[in-house]
Amino acid sequence: MSSRLAANPSQRRAARPFDTKAITEALPGTLSPIPGYVGHVPSLSRESFDSLEFDAAASGDHTAAAEEMTRLATVGTETASMPRAEAFLRAADEWLLADNPAEAADWYRRALADGGPVSVDPRVGLARALFQVGREGEAQRLLSTLTQERPADPRTCDLAAELLLDRGDMMGALGWATTGVELCLAAGQRLDGGQSELLLLLRLRYRIRNDLGLPEDDYDALLDKA
Repeated sequence: MSSRLAANPSQRRAARPFDTKAITEALPGTLSPIPGYVGHVPSLSRESFDSLEFDAAASGDHTAAAEEMTRLATVGTETASMPRAEAFLRAADEWLLADNPAEAADWYRRALADGGPVSVDPRVGLARALFQVGREGEAQRLLSTLTQERPADPRTCDLAAELLLDRGDMMGALGWATTGVELCLAAGQRLDGGQSELLLLLRLRYRIRNDLGLPEDDYDALLDKA
């Protein structure tokens, strides 16, 4: 046994009291804020989630990105630009890219339960995740509800059309793509040559109609003006 351990406790040097007041008074009156944080809690921002998505796309490590998004969505302070429900949605999307549909389904449900504003209806992603884990009945019921409600968001229509197309439901996909086009036109969207939602939906709709062997219609003709 070492002499230090064998020493008589009464001979040991008494510990100095921990003077928290002195330490507090020694701190500067105002601490510089850390960008992206509120106090010691990270604030949610689209920029941070966009950066994680970009890095994951470059590296292929979607799991690491999904884990970090999950952490931020859980502990971060929501902001006007990034509500918590949107953070849950983005984390769920990343879990799908990480080939973990069960985890994705959980976070889509959290986005729905939160009830805050989101960029797209979480039920489309949830339906895709449920199909992947073999819960087809539940997924079909979600899609049936969405079809009855007809969301007023073109992006939701785009994702629903893509999902149904992947499932081999060509007519269902065509219906969603057409609804999305009509929503874009009703909102006054223009074909400006960029990657607008209207242009994406028109191209998707044209592809579906072409695969079905249908003749061109007036919506298809709009692509000639793009």
